Amino acid sequence: MREDHELSLPGGRVLAWSASGPADGVPVLFLAGAATGRSMTFGAEHLDRAGVRLVTVDRPGMGGSTPDPGRTVPSTAADLACLVARLGGPVPVVANSQAAVFGLALAERGITSRLLLVSPADEVADPRVRAQVPAPLQDVVARVAADPEGARAFFAGLGADGMERMVLDGADPADRAVYREPVFLSRYRAALREGFAHGGAGYATDALLAMSPWPLDWQAIRAPVLVWFGERDHVHSPDGGALLASRIPGARRRIEPGAGAALLWTHAVDVLAAATG
Repeated sequence: MREDHELSLPGGRVLAWSASGPADGVPVLFLAGAATGRSMTFGAEHLDRAGVRLVTVDRPGMGGSTPDPGRTVPSTAADLACLVARLGGPVPVVANSQAAVFGLALAERGITSRLLLVSPADEVADPRVRAQVPAPLQDVVARVAADPEGARAFFAGLGADGMERMVLDGADPADRAVYREPVFLSRYRAALREGFAHGGAGYATDALLAMSPWPLDWQAIRAPVLVWFGERDHVHSPDGGALLASRIPGARRRIEPGAGAALLWTHAVDVLAAATG
């Protein structure tokens, strides 16, 4: 059963979060991908056996969390750090897709006991990555740099239905089958509604931050980090996370044979096991 909570933040804002799984389970913080709020989970049917209390969160401006007009990567990490403290942290963190930068920012602050980047999005503003991604994505990254407010309006204007169509239409057929499974699709649509709450402001900020240079002190990351990709994932990284892993001190990189971009859901048991060590 899911329990919904609100955490008061300094300055009067609130952070909406939820927890599923056994009350005495190991808390694992899950940072969901692009435009998805706290309804997005993984491995729900395995939490009891894994002994995991899975915690999900609406980032500022999503779902029930108060918008933060001046939000940055460090300020997002500071808000999430308040939740980690509430959980008795440091805690294991699983970050997916566009949330990778926020997982790394938490690791930089030293409040993750381990970090799993599962199908993480690359830093596309890095020229080494940008040169390898498809031309349409290069154009979006250029627009973010040249006209951030225009890009913000574009992202917010996608809406939940537009985001769903874009993700499913661009997915590998095997991944698309996972995403169209009725239970998953219902959860995904609920999470997208959270992601596009407040006029899409939260997702638009997420996208701008993820597609701009990442303000990270990579050498400050000391927790164990696993960069984990499916071998058929051509959505999140042009090199399967090779450059990303090389920038993180001591990081391990794992390529899952036969898996795609839906790795987090097709291999949920393995991810939960890795999160808890």
